[in-house]
Amino acid sequence: MSNTKSTSRSQGSREPQDSRDVEETEEAEETEAEEPQGSTDRRAAGGNRRPPLMEVLREARAQLAELTGLVPESVSSFEQTEEGWSLEVEVLELERVPDTMSLLATYQVELDPEGQLTGYRRVRRYERGRADARGR
Repeated sequence: MSNTKSTSRSQGSREPQDSRDVEETEEAEETEAEEPQGSTDRRAAGGNRRPPLMEVLREARAQLAELTGLVPESVSSFEQTEEGWSLEVEVLELERVPDTMSLLATYQVELDPEGQLTGYRRVRRYERGRADARGR
């Protein structure tokens, strides 16, 4: 039973031993409360600041998946525009056996400056195992 007690103490349930520990804990909690958490807070605190690129790419994939019900496999291109962002996302449309016969599609995705999806359209469809004839 003594293992259980020492384990719970070592996992962060340690109580402060003196007033210095209490002060340090209170300062850490105040600092954490002051820092913005998440992209919504960052936009509110920063005004027109654009979100980081990786956040935009992850969010675009998630939004496209939610709207289409399809699985995004990769982002093949992206560009920052005056209106926000423009991306091309490779999506698995129809899984087949063998996998080289599966159908993929490229979707052009438009996002506003905050990274919210404003539109999308399929621009091409192809089999996974075939080389692109257009040299793209």
